[in-house]
Amino acid sequence: MNSGRIESTEALQVQLMNQGLPDNRKSSRVSREALNISGVFLLCVIALLAARWINPNAGSFQQLETVLILGAFLVVVAFGQGLVVLIGGLDLSIPSVITLGGILTTAWVGADGEEWKLFAVLGICAGVGALNGLGVAVFKVPAFIMTLAMGIIVYSLSLGATGGAPSGVSPTDLTWLMSARTFGVPVIIIFTLVGAVFAYILQARTRYGTRLYALGSNPVAARFAGLHTVHLTVMTYSLCALLAGVTGMLLVGYSNGATLRMGEPFLLPSVAAVVIGGSAISGGRGSFLGTLAGALLLTVLDMIISSLGFSQGWRTILAGAIILFAILLQHEGAMDYLRSLHRRNSRTSA
Repeated sequence: MNSGRIESTEALQVQLMNQGLPDNRKSSRVSREALNISGVFLLCVIALLAARWINPNAGSFQQLETVLILGAFLVVVAFGQGLVVLIGGLDLSIPSVITLGGILTTAWVGADGEEWKLFAVLGICAGVGALNGLGVAVFKVPAFIMTLAMGIIVYSLSLGATGGAPSGVSPTDLTWLMSARTFGVPVIIIFTLVGAVFAYILQARTRYGTRLYALGSNPVAARFAGLHTVHLTVMTYSLCALLAGVTGMLLVGYSNGATLRMGEPFLLPSVAAVVIGGSAISGGRGSFLGTLAGALLLTVLDMIISSLGFSQGWRTILAGAIILFAILLQHEGAMDYLRSLHRRNSRTSA
């Protein structure tokens, strides 16, 4: 009797996960996702070529190398944000966790510190994410409110602990990671490529990733099918915060120090990269390759804006406009309107 019930539950769980998979895994939607990702990568190339018109030195191999190095920060943090968005959530504490990771790295480890403490720093960052997940999954606090409140708390603690002036320098290993080369290629680019392969496999080819799609597609059905939705939510928010901590460490290695505002530039771009890549802000649909393409595109556009001498405010405006435009394109009503407008224009021209 019990074995039959278990088999029935497992069968229902498999069926749910198959239904929870994003539509782009079906053959009719594969080409749509591939076209979307290819289009974003193509926009990156076009933007690099356009940059040569602004700056003759732009578009060179050295410029491409710079884009990949600077894009590594956004790729790491956007991957975590993408996982949270996949389950229908949103993490607004990312800037504070990035800052926390950077401050703890310089204060606890430093140039001559014990490298094992880096794992302790990541554990603390992951703990912040676990609190976010518990608040969302157990106490049913909206993700927007929970992560915003947690971000304020973490930032306030960082401000109080440092007195507004973080001390310390980057650990030697992080400095090496951000500056060393092997076979003429920056080590951080190799590190990012290896991490990208791991991220793709985790999201698209593992049981964990499959369950995230199922949870984001239909949370109620996921619970009835026996998925541990609380565990999945807590794990996902923890992983997002851990990746934010990794981003803080990389920034410390790049600049050899930490500041209280080092995480602020990554909040809107992390969301924009995910949405540009085709992820549904309501959850259940998305891919890491799309997030990767979106992160690189934003990095290229940010480089162009910097070349034009615009301030950080214009960069924020651009990120916000891109998010709004991408969400409007995903809305079925907007797409139906564009299709009807196209058909109307076709009939008029005919």
